[in-house]
Amino acid sequence: MTAAGPAGYRIEPLGERHDRETFSCGVGTLDRYFRTQAGQDSRKRVASCFVLVADDGSVAGYYTLSATSIALADLPPVLMKKLPRYPLLPATLMGRLAVDERRRGHGLGELLLFDAFSRTLRSEIASYAFVVDAKDDIAQAFYERYRFIRLPSAGRRLFLPLAEIADLFA
Repeated sequence: MTAAGPAGYRIEPLGERHDRETFSCGVGTLDRYFRTQAGQDSRKRVASCFVLVADDGSVAGYYTLSATSIALADLPPVLMKKLPRYPLLPATLMGRLAVDERRRGHGLGELLLFDAFSRTLRSEIASYAFVVDAKDDIAQAFYERYRFIRLPSAGRRLFLPLAEIADLFA
């Protein structure tokens, strides 16, 4: 399935036709992952990778989604008291999000994030929250602009309940 993006872009699952060699977000680990591991992870169903493709066929950005969980005890007490007492809650992990450095400053990171939100909401598999691992202070500030909440016991791991994400699309 291909999703329409802003004029000149589309979002689709990573495939053989996508040129991964010319993509560069400026973060070595994200670039290496995309070039060498993303295809394998998709084929082995470890993570789904979605790419933002420009009209010229170049990859402008990508993100990955996979299943994860959050320990109930790690949630803020105000949320914890509203939930069943399961030790772990199902969640969706956006493990990676990157925009080609030549295309920064055009809202493409937000476009990718909201596409990931939309795909997660459409899933028929239950997920309490959307989880991200911010790689640095800049990434953490990006996610916090969208009301992500830091999990204190998990470094730079942040989450946003899917109920709040659903409200964004209402």
